[in-house]
Amino acid sequence: MTPDFIREALKQVRYPGFSRDIVSFGLVKEIQVQEDGVHVRIEVQTRDPDIPEKIFKDTHAILDELPDIGAVKVEIEIKDPPGQNTASATGKSSIPGVKRIIAVASGKGGVGKSTVAANLAVALSKTGARVGLCDCDLYGPSVAIMFGTTERPMANEQEEIIPIEAHGLQLMSMGFLLEDRSPVIVRGPMATRYTQQFLRQVAWDHLDYLILDLPPGTGDIQLTIVQTVAVDGAVIVTTPQEVALADARKAVSMFAKVNVPILGLVENMAWFDCDHGQRYFLFGEGGGVREAQKLNVPLLGQIPINPETGKRGDQGAPVALLPPSEHPVSAAFHQIAASLRERVKA
Repeated sequence: MTPDFIREALKQVRYPGFSRDIVSFGLVKEIQVQEDGVHVRIEVQTRDPDIPEKIFKDTHAILDELPDIGAVKVEIEIKDPPGQNTASATGKSSIPGVKRIIAVASGKGGVGKSTVAANLAVALSKTGARVGLCDCDLYGPSVAIMFGTTERPMANEQEEIIPIEAHGLQLMSMGFLLEDRSPVIVRGPMATRYTQQFLRQVAWDHLDYLILDLPPGTGDIQLTIVQTVAVDGAVIVTTPQEVALADARKAVSMFAKVNVPILGLVENMAWFDCDHGQRYFLFGEGGGVREAQKLNVPLLGQIPINPETGKRGDQGAPVALLPPSEHPVSAAFHQIAASLRERVKA
């Protein structure tokens, strides 16, 4: 019976609600093998009492079944999560050069999350704020295309990555590091390392807001992000139909478990206005409104379907760059940005 043997056994204990185990998350801080048994110390950052309780029970369930292990003592040390620390409460973040960190997330893919993140970042910058956008979707990076740049980032003397600048924003994405046809083929731990590098080793220059475009779902990368930096709040993107709303609820629940406040819900693809003045609700009507009320979170806004949105995204010029008075989708994003600023202040 060795510490390595115990550590290997503990890889069967999953963090509640996620596929990843407590060992790979670095929660197991100490393992002592003594003559009469084993002592394991685990550190958890949460304010949800159900999480350490579940980890405690699952750890005992695994270790108690091991032959000749003796008495098992599991010590759970609970700490406040990064989003609830003093630095966050005073408006500071754990990323140098950044005042506020806002995550844009969705429970599933295909709801236009990256489009919302990109245009929201643009709309915030048009208020005079200094804004950065970090594309945390390693497997499907899209920021390089949506901002129309193929530059390769350089490094400074401190070996920090210098973000790419386009349309007045500071940008970081795996798309800047790859050729167009090169896929990202990395397994979980390496993906986590890349994500942490994007957050910790980028020389963000005096940002008021850093928007994190999270990958879809509620997996390892999302949990890594909220445990790595002090996220000030999350924006959940959905479409009106039930299949998207069901996954949006999961995203809201995930952030609640790690004590990241929900700043609001954005209903994308809310309707389509044809040239004849008729409005069509292609994915159902009012689903985002009802869901926001059910979850008791603000509805930040509704984004209509408009061909110009996709066209300008493909051309590298997000629609929010247009004056709000000239385009309804741009107007919607600027209204959402204004509501978001008020929520962050509150």
